[in-house]
Amino acid sequence: MAIKVLVIDDSPLIRGLLTEILNAAPDIKVVGTAEDPFDAREKIKQLNPDVLSLDVEMPRMDGISFLKNLMRLRPMPVVMVSTLTAEGAPATLQALELGAIDYVSKPKNNVAEALTEYQDELHNKIRTAALAKVRASTELQASVAKGSILNAERMVFKPQHILAIGASTGGTEAIKEVVLQLPAHCPPTVVTQHIPPMFSTSFAARLNAAAKVTVYEATSGQKLEPGNVYIAPGDDHLTIRRTAQGYICQLDHDAPVNRHRPAVDKLFDSVAEVTKGKATGIILTGMGADGAKGLLNMRNAGCHTIAQDEASSVVWGMPGAAVELGAAETILPLYKIAKQALISATK
Repeated sequence: MAIKVLVIDDSPLIRGLLTEILNAAPDIKVVGTAEDPFDAREKIKQLNPDVLSLDVEMPRMDGISFLKNLMRLRPMPVVMVSTLTAEGAPATLQALELGAIDYVSKPKNNVAEALTEYQDELHNKIRTAALAKVRASTELQASVAKGSILNAERMVFKPQHILAIGASTGGTEAIKEVVLQLPAHCPPTVVTQHIPPMFSTSFAARLNAAAKVTVYEATSGQKLEPGNVYIAPGDDHLTIRRTAQGYICQLDHDAPVNRHRPAVDKLFDSVAEVTKGKATGIILTGMGADGAKGLLNMRNAGCHTIAQDEASSVVWGMPGAAVELGAAETILPLYKIAKQALISATK
C-alpha cells in the first residue's frame, strides 16, 4: 500500500513540484493538494491521508496555527516544508514543538534540479513520518512534569564528568525534555542533533530561554563548564578535547559521517577517547544508525550508556541500532533518562 500524502501549499508551482517529486517514488502517492488550511481541512476528511506536507507560511491561516488545531483535533504525521533560513527557523522549531515529525527545505523552482538533489531526502522523510509516533506538545509538558527530579539541586556530581547526547528525527523535542530536567549545576553537557545551519542557533536560544541551565551553540575552544549545555552548530562536527585547563569544544568541517554533519558518532568517539570513562552517553530518537557505534565505543571505554526506548521514540532507528549492537547499558523511556544520567554522574 502506497503512503497517501496531502500537499498543502499556497504556491501552485510548489504544489506541482512536490507532487511530481513525491509521485516519483513507487511507495508514495499524492492523493490531493490544498492551497490553504481551510481547503486542507475538507481534503483531510475526504481523502484520509497518511502524511501531510505543510507549508509554514500561507495566507488566511499560517501553517503553525493550522498545526495547533490539527494536533488538538486530529493528530497525524506532518512534514513541514520551510525556508531553511534564520528567519524561518523559529517557526519550524515551533512546528516541531507542536508535534510535526520533521521538516524539509522548499524545493528549487527547477524541476530537474529538485528531482535529482532533493527527492531522496523528501521521500525518506515522508516514509519516516508515515511510521513515526505523533506526540502533541501537551504530551511533552506532561512527560517533563512526570520526569521532574526531586532534590536535583542537591545532587553532588563528580568533577570532570560529562553528559553527551545525540539525536535526529524527533530529537529537538526529546533533547528539550532531557535538558529541562537538568539542574543549574549539572555536569557539562554536549549535544549533537542533526540540524541545518542557522536552525542550531535558534534551537540553542529557545532551549536557553526555557531551561535552568545555560545553553550555547558551541564554538571552537569554548571551555566545558558545569551548568552549561553546548549544541553542535549545523554543518559542523562537534568533538571535545582535553587541555591543561580542562575539556574544550572543538569544531571541524570534515567530511560528513554516516551522511551527517554534525555526526553523533564523531561526538561520542571523542568523548570515549578523552574522558577515561567519566562520561554518560545518551542516544535519543532518530532515523538511521548514527551514534550507535560511538555509543558502543563509550561503553567499551567504561562510560555509562543510555538509549531511549522504542515506545517513547518518535523513530527508533538510532537507539534501536545502539541496542542491537549492545551499546546501551540502560534502555529507558524518555522521561526517566535525565534522572538516570544525573545519578550516573554522582557515582
